[in-house]
Amino acid sequence: MTDIEMQEMNDMFYECWKAAGKHLNNQVDTGIHSWLKATATPPFLEHLSFRLGNQLFFIQVVDVDQKVNGPGSIGGLNYIASGCKGHACLLPMKNRQDIGWVADRSGWGLVDANNGELIDPVMLITDEDIEMTTWEMQDMAVQVVCHHLRKSDYQLMSWQGNPEVDPAIWFIGDSGTAEWIVVRHAKYPIDKADRPANWDEIALSCAKESRIGHFASVSLVNSEVAVDPSGKIPAMPLWRGYGMFTAFNGLE
Repeated sequence: MTDIEMQEMNDMFYECWKAAGKHLNNQVDTGIHSWLKATATPPFLEHLSFRLGNQLFFIQVVDVDQKVNGPGSIGGLNYIASGCKGHACLLPMKNRQDIGWVADRSGWGLVDANNGELIDPVMLITDEDIEMTTWEMQDMAVQVVCHHLRKSDYQLMSWQGNPEVDPAIWFIGDSGTAEWIVVRHAKYPIDKADRPANWDEIALSCAKESRIGHFASVSLVNSEVAVDPSGKIPAMPLWRGYGMFTAFNGLE
């Protein structure tokens, strides 16, 4: 089990973060369609993240004048980028008195978080089929459960897709108090995930905030397998950026 920081954005950094997101979105003619993180909800391993083609980009927004600081750290950024086999990037922003927050560099404005070299996401896209990592599959499962909660009019408090952190989701339950969810994913041909062996330990760690917990199993399958009427296609990898089907039967 891992403790994670739940630091909030302050108002000044929120304005910088919001401008950074708009700047990135404007780099694509039709906007970025595959945002992974684009909310100001903690925790913050990265401030923003998205998929473009077969590549993932994880971004920490920084003020070049160092007057405004956001939550998170370079260590956290590298942690999630490494776990997802993506790119750890910084987006230097500058607050100009005449127009507000703008990217400090030209083009995408992104630089490599470790060597400072400019990054053009489009130039990094390849034709290679890349299999989704455990982090990506877990994040997909968490998003499926979050979508279910929103449709059911529950208020989400926080969520994260780190497969090494439990619980994955906190929300306001029917009693009006906090409840938590442990999420696990299963990949075809396995149709249901097992509860973690340390369930009692997780429940004990959450007890100060809530004694009401749930388990959610989300199964994932390559869309080519799912639509095969013969059932003869063997298990196929889940390719990053390709189609998939998910199955979720509710909270336990």
